[in-house]
Amino acid sequence: MARGNASNGGKGAVAYVGTRLPTLSETFVHRELRGLRGRGRRIVPVSVRAPQGPFGDPELDELAKEAVLVYSRATAVALPRAMAAMPGQFARAARDALAVDLSGAKARAKFLTQAYMGLTAGWRLRDAGIGHVHAHLANTPATVALYLARAVGATFSFTGHANDLFVHREALAFKLREAAFVSSISRWHQGFYDAIVPGGDRPVIRCSVTVPPSAEEGRDIVSVGRLVAKKGFDLLIRAFARIDAPGMRLRIAGDGPERQALVALAEAEGVADKVDFLGAQPHAAALALIRSGAIFALPCRTSSTGDRDGIPVVLMEAMAAGKPVIAGRLETIAELVEDETSGLLVPPDDVDALATALRRMIDDPPARRAMGLAGRDHVRKEFSDDINWDRLEAAIDAARKGDL
Repeated sequence: MARGNASNGGKGAVAYVGTRLPTLSETFVHRELRGLRGRGRRIVPVSVRAPQGPFGDPELDELAKEAVLVYSRATAVALPRAMAAMPGQFARAARDALAVDLSGAKARAKFLTQAYMGLTAGWRLRDAGIGHVHAHLANTPATVALYLARAVGATFSFTGHANDLFVHREALAFKLREAAFVSSISRWHQGFYDAIVPGGDRPVIRCSVTVPPSAEEGRDIVSVGRLVAKKGFDLLIRAFARIDAPGMRLRIAGDGPERQALVALAEAEGVADKVDFLGAQPHAAALALIRSGAIFALPCRTSSTGDRDGIPVVLMEAMAAGKPVIAGRLETIAELVEDETSGLLVPPDDVDALATALRRMIDDPPARRAMGLAGRDHVRKEFSDDINWDRLEAAIDAARKGDL
């Protein structure tokens, strides 16, 4: 386990590590960071690679400027001095690279590079008073965070999500053993981690959302997400084409590698004039789109590469806004959406079932409203900001207390 030392004292600062911090597609990271800052925590943002702004949001643009870049010229220049100052840590990292749960020389070399960059970034931050390091994503950010924590004598934790666990997994068993705690976004994730390395502190800490003060009535079917296979937008377009919904549009916000194929599919299905592809949107605009809808649909599935969602934050945001949701029946999503109560769950890849669910929602406004209210109540009780920021702070404080 990455250990701290008493010289950090008290709570210390928390270094927050992300792949690109901030980024529009991972709102949960910078929202959590800002939430902890709002509670008086000192947060040091650390971005593995340079953020891709500008973001059209002054707070995000400022965060991007503030973030310490790991893969940067400053780190490369500091590497020789860091190695001279911490030869034992670099030697230990080299031993780790030979022993961790990875296959092939290329993967081990990549891991070692990440470890060296993390150690050097830590050396650069040696006077920042960091007491804990937390990473979002269990692959590269968690590797960097682990060695940054070792360099500054801090405790280490991470939050795993989806692609980083199912497709681009990197030395997960090693990190599970090294972490002071692992933030589990679902009970399913707890079981997943336990099957790899039994035991350990893995509290359920949700990627949380703000519950707005009121819910609005909308009229369209809306969806938000990266345009990739696991989100099921092709299923949604095909299902939309099968229903008769005069005056209702399908509005999709997001961008990604499947955009051209999805536009072509809408044309082929004869609904191009009823489907709006809005592209990537700032978070505030995405929330406004959700509020404008009558139904929120995200028919998630497991892609051919094995990639799948954890619990999509956008589903929580839709439910927080009082919207009835239709989603793919995945184990993790079933922890958020109670079928027939707060929304409808459909079998993945089943266009007929999805079309039937859309038709039901459209034809029964009272049921829509009841599901929307039930979902909003569930999110408030289990997925809201204050509840989960309390859980995260408690986990960080417990890790630090056990280490001092």
